[in-house]
Amino acid sequence: MSTLFEPYTLRDVTIPNRVWMPPMCQYSAAPDGPEAGAPVDWHFAHYAARAAGGTGLIVVEATAVSPEGRISPYDLGIWNDTQVEAFRRITRFLVSQGTVPAIQLAHAGRKASTDRPWKGGAPVGPEAHGWQPVAPSPLAFDERHPTPDELSVERIHEIVGEFRAAARRALAAGFEIAEIHGAHGYLINEFLSPHSNHRTDAYGGSYENRTRFALEVVDAVREEWPDDKPLFFRISATDWLDGSGWTPDDTVRFAGELHAHGIDLLDVSTGGNASGVRIPTGPGYQVPFAARVRNETPMPVAAVGLITDAEQAEKIVANGEADAVLLGRELLRNPSWARHAARELGGEVHVPDQYHRSV
Repeated sequence: MSTLFEPYTLRDVTIPNRVWMPPMCQYSAAPDGPEAGAPVDWHFAHYAARAAGGTGLIVVEATAVSPEGRISPYDLGIWNDTQVEAFRRITRFLVSQGTVPAIQLAHAGRKASTDRPWKGGAPVGPEAHGWQPVAPSPLAFDERHPTPDELSVERIHEIVGEFRAAARRALAAGFEIAEIHGAHGYLINEFLSPHSNHRTDAYGGSYENRTRFALEVVDAVREEWPDDKPLFFRISATDWLDGSGWTPDDTVRFAGELHAHGIDLLDVSTGGNASGVRIPTGPGYQVPFAARVRNETPMPVAAVGLITDAEQAEKIVANGEADAVLLGRELLRNPSWARHAARELGGEVHVPDQYHRSV
């Protein structure tokens, strides 16, 4: 049997295969009003199609723990019960197809309040449903972004509480796995990296201080998340800044600490915290970062980044470079990628009864 289509168990949750969908924002929620941040028909159709296509685990896109934590005004959120009820429709369908539903809990930090990518993605103000971003330090992401407000210690503690409350709501919404977003230059990543964190208090300076906020969030979410359900953490393994930012060595060190704090799997990506850097992209270019964490720590990992064909994905898992692969753009192009890969590799995947005539 194909290694890619072997089940994978974390705590008491068994994922039917190693073909997973990473969080990918759809920028399709209402920006304000009573339905702000709640998933709509587009979200249901988008995720349902990938579940019907055989994807083993779907991580719902970055879902903000507060209104100011959204990347754009059109992002999903999970700060109220209206959103919880809307998510239940999605999780019920995913479970009915044998797919494990997961959700990424997020705060965008200094990269918040931007327009949708197809509108240019520029920062937006109150006249376009925007707001003032916040961050560890008053440092703009780039020349287009405004200078964020520096978070007070009191506000940092409040945000930890918002992650805690979001985890409680995610559980009520029917999610089996939660992922904390600590990557791509958003708030937790901003605290981790000396490139974006210039604080001089208990949340800045040393490695121990810069990782404090992330570990407080992990502890708060883990306390709410049941012991029988897994908790993931997404990390940018490097800022691509030649040692002046967050580094692969930091990632390996931190992976061990996250594991000790109850994280069950590290979702390994890179970049996003520094503008203008050159990233040497290519097929599977981020896989070595995941493989290093897997080989040097007790932490299971998922790999992501230009993984496109079945043989490539099979080798990554079979060779022990990662425990699973996350396919982003490829699943946007082909919602039934898992079914097609299973046919090619000789694996088995769930097929809806309605589709059996085409198998």
